Amino acid sequence: MNFISIEYAVFFAVAFVGWWGLSALRPSFATDGGRLLASWPRIIFLLVMSYGFYAAWDWRYLPLIFGSSTVDFFLARIIANEPSASRRKALLTITVVLNLGFLGFFKYWNFGVENVELLRAWFTGTTPQTRDAMRVLLPPVGISFFTFESMSYVIDVYRGDLPAHRSYLRYLLFVSFFPHLVAGPIVRPRDLLPQLEAVPSLPSHVGAEALFLIAVGLLKKVVFADQLAIHLVDRVFERPENYSAVEVLAGVYGYAVQIYCDFSGYSDIAIGSALLLGVRFPPNFDAPYTSSNLAEFWRRWHISLSSWLRDYLYIPLGGNRGSNLATYRNLMLTMLLGGLWHGASWTFVFWGFLHGLGLAVTRAVERAGGKSAGKPKRLLPKPLGVILTFHYVCLAWIFFRAPTFDIGTRVLKQISTATTFHPNLPPIVAALLALGIAVHHTPRVIYDRLRAAFAALPAPAQGAMLFLVAVVLHEAASVKAVPFVYFQF
Repeated sequence: MNFISIEYAVFFAVAFVGWWGLSALRPSFATDGGRLLASWPRIIFLLVMSYGFYAAWDWRYLPLIFGSSTVDFFLARIIANEPSASRRKALLTITVVLNLGFLGFFKYWNFGVENVELLRAWFTGTTPQTRDAMRVLLPPVGISFFTFESMSYVIDVYRGDLPAHRSYLRYLLFVSFFPHLVAGPIVRPRDLLPQLEAVPSLPSHVGAEALFLIAVGLLKKVVFADQLAIHLVDRVFERPENYSAVEVLAGVYGYAVQIYCDFSGYSDIAIGSALLLGVRFPPNFDAPYTSSNLAEFWRRWHISLSSWLRDYLYIPLGGNRGSNLATYRNLMLTMLLGGLWHGASWTFVFWGFLHGLGLAVTRAVERAGGKSAGKPKRLLPKPLGVILTFHYVCLAWIFFRAPTFDIGTRVLKQISTATTFHPNLPPIVAALLALGIAVHHTPRVIYDRLRAAFAALPAPAQGAMLFLVAVVLHEAASVKAVPFVYFQF
């Protein structure tokens, strides 16, 4: 059930009406127990809808998300009440092993089997064989996201950062809440669980903000991401040698715009959908290609993942508390595992390596340059830093997008030819690419003013604006459906 499908629109309409209809129920007595009793119907309804949303992708994996959520909920309660530090640590180890075990089996088993076979063939001098009997089904959609969310809850309870939640149904809903279920954002329990306990509300300005976000997200996805993917990026990365250096470079820039518009567009729709249900997610993107160094890029790109990796991997590894060498090691390990999180392929691992290397170099340069007013000195003019950072990120995107190292190296080889003919780069595609980059660099204040202006319009005018957006989406929509990039993770 894709966010840009008619099926999702119908599904969300049912969820919206049912949620707010049941939220209108009021207890006959104003006690905590009465409020809790009145909230049960809407919580159960939204939980059923969320499981139904996931079942529309693949019903066979419903027991997995239900089972892992249940185990984590009860383990966290036991940990919170366990006085023995050693037993608490043992229980935490159990939940981490179970979560990462499920994630590793479903997402990386085939990858491991393939690499073992390659090693066997290399040592024996034979041809690698495909052994279908040893392969597992495609991994459950969204497993990387809901695994991290549920595991972080138990870790937070273990650390004492969060009390064990008392409502089993609300916890199941926290993990399975459909706007963030299959592709994030990775919502922390401390951000979502309290909102599921509160009585929801939807002021008119919040509803307008939600509709604005959904409209912007759809425009990013359908007009920019899909069109660039179909008419430029997919073609270039399929056979880079068929294109000139200029066209291949445009394809690399095009992928940078595509993946940003695709994933930030998804996040906008997810955040807007949650807002219409009275729940606010934290932002997930903040104009990342305007960053002047790689560390800033990761503070702006996929914020929910980068902050998760920082809090649950980088800092536990030691962060920057040790020697310089230990800091660089921790950065590299964090980004290598972050690359592997994205997919079971050595190209993703290499993408993580490039970012780990870039972050280590950034940290080394900052330490060598000293500080000014408590912050690292800027060693390059900001515009130059933005240009260099963007191109380094694009270099890494080549291996993120390329299905194999061979394709990635062929892309780089074709760029090195410096050929400039461009019959495969029509003006409309070039204009769309340029517009995507220009809009990304538009000052945030302009976006905020547009959102505020939309919210200030009367309802009929808002409806007319949304109708115009629907017309644009209809005209731009391709016959070929382009899945959201992060659905594969």
